[in-house]
Amino acid sequence: MKAALTVALALCAATPALAQPAAPPVPASGPPKMQTETPNYVTIPMQIDVNRPAAEVWKRIGKYCGIAEWLQIPTGCQITSGKDGEIGAVRTVGREILVGRTELSYTYTQPVYEGRPYNLYHGCLEVRPLTAKTSRIVYTLMYDNSRIPGDDAAKAAEIQRRRTAFEKGMANMKTLAEGGTLPPPPAR
Repeated sequence: MKAALTVALALCAATPALAQPAAPPVPASGPPKMQTETPNYVTIPMQIDVNRPAAEVWKRIGKYCGIAEWLQIPTGCQITSGKDGEIGAVRTVGREILVGRTELSYTYTQPVYEGRPYNLYHGCLEVRPLTAKTSRIVYTLMYDNSRIPGDDAAKAAEIQRRRTAFEKGMANMKTLAEGGTLPPPPAR
């Protein structure tokens, strides 16, 4: 009994060493300078209702590399690290990393690229039950668009370009989830 108690106490004492290291102290000159001093975080929320139960919808469209089908990406999608659907998986589309998931959702981010400011790009795909027979696909994008060249109109056009592409993908998800097939992607 005494040996078990000693081991338990040793494990408890070692636990702080296993935790994430503490942030470095803030220097007297103030906090470190941010890469982008005045970020402009935008959120693009989108949704579409589906005439299928949420679990069926997720089963059809919720694979991490399913993005290639419903966004009709000609180069497809492969998992280059980890396992499809598990946190930490990396897909070839945007080299995106799966950073969160639930039974009916996943969240991903894009990596930091050398020589390019990080825009904190994240996306979240979720299916929400509405009734026993219907559901809603919710897709949310979030990123910093402060470095998009041009004025407010150029930034708004860039947001609309993303919205248009993903809303088309969401319409494709609805078609697939309801048992339909997609037409061939337009020729490039």
